[in-house]
Amino acid sequence: MTSPAPSPESTKLAAVLRELKDRTGLSLAGLAARTTFSKSSWERYLNGRTLPPRQAVQELCRLADEPDGRCLALRELAKSEWSGPPRETPPPPIPPPGSPAPAAGHRARTTTTTTTTTPTTTTTATPTVMTATAVLTSVSAALFAALLLTLLLLPHQDETTQPSASAAASPSPTGPHCRDTACEGKDPAVTRCGGDPETLVEYLTSTGASAQLRYSRVCGTTWVRMWGTRIGDGVELRGRVARVRTRADADTYVHTPMTATRPGTVVQGCFLPANGGKKECFKGKVD
Repeated sequence: MTSPAPSPESTKLAAVLRELKDRTGLSLAGLAARTTFSKSSWERYLNGRTLPPRQAVQELCRLADEPDGRCLALRELAKSEWSGPPRETPPPPIPPPGSPAPAAGHRARTTTTTTTTTPTTTTTATPTVMTATAVLTSVSAALFAALLLTLLLLPHQDETTQPSASAAASPSPTGPHCRDTACEGKDPAVTRCGGDPETLVEYLTSTGASAQLRYSRVCGTTWVRMWGTRIGDGVELRGRVARVRTRADADTYVHTPMTATRPGTVVQGCFLPANGGKKECFKGKVD
């Protein structure tokens, strides 16, 4: 999967993977020798030109002795915001079994059969075809009856069986992993709350860094993310601080943990300069 315009999440993932690669001390050729992916593939993954497969992320984390949970969550977030469509080559069409031959050939075979087939062959072939047809018809009828019975029973079951409150409140296995207060203090990437957020406000700091107040309507949470920073810069939201600690953080972005936020709430984030300068705060309201 490739994209002409990688999202910030994809850039962040590539930077983290480069940091892990540097930790291993391996070259691209060394990575290719120690994993199931080629040198050219690793070059694309580490440059951010291609979204790496899940297995590639796991193998690099293993070599760097790094738990793969955070990197896999970041990959899922990058995948959800990837702007380019996957470039896949469709498989060649497979001709259906028993497809008819060209018309001329069919006429030739019909003529040959008429002149060479004996009465014995004809009488034995006809019952065979009829028997096979009868079997297929019986099987199809049985399947149709079973399907019809299932469809008739489903509405009755839906109307008489009500889902429990705990089942209705539980998050979807493929959606966010938490909602509202259950998300308090958690990472939006790990919990899949950062897949499709709204930007409440974007703020440009005096040092040139950019910060965004983000809101996930499905999770009911807000957080702040910041980029264009220097090592040592920080951003704060309701007492929770995210610091720029590595070059990879400075080259991409950092974000605070989430806080549960109800509609109508005014949220304030603050930029904390690395040099101990004056705190800069900005506000946004959740509609």
